[in-house]
Amino acid sequence: MIDAEFRSEERFSRLSLSYENEEEKQSICKCVEEVTKKNCEEPETYTTKVSNGKEVLVIEYHDDICRDAGDIFEEIVKTLNIKTFL
Repeated sequence: MIDAEFRSEERFSRLSLSYENEEEKQSICKCVEEVTKKNCEEPETYTTKVSNGKEVLVIEYHDDICRDAGDIFEEIVKTLNIKTFL
């Protein structure tokens, strides 16, 4: 099950997507690549391991004056069919 967490501050937005297996990882990576390549600004991304064998892909936009990240994150969440945010 993919979990999502969203954080936003002035001119900064972050979406964290946690996953448990390779299938979920590939699904997330493909979705993020397709959605973000439509945007002119590339996000910073990194992956980290967390407890219980899960990993997290973090997508960050800095200096997001126009708040474009919100629409991008919403499209990612809808495409991955994530119903609930943490």
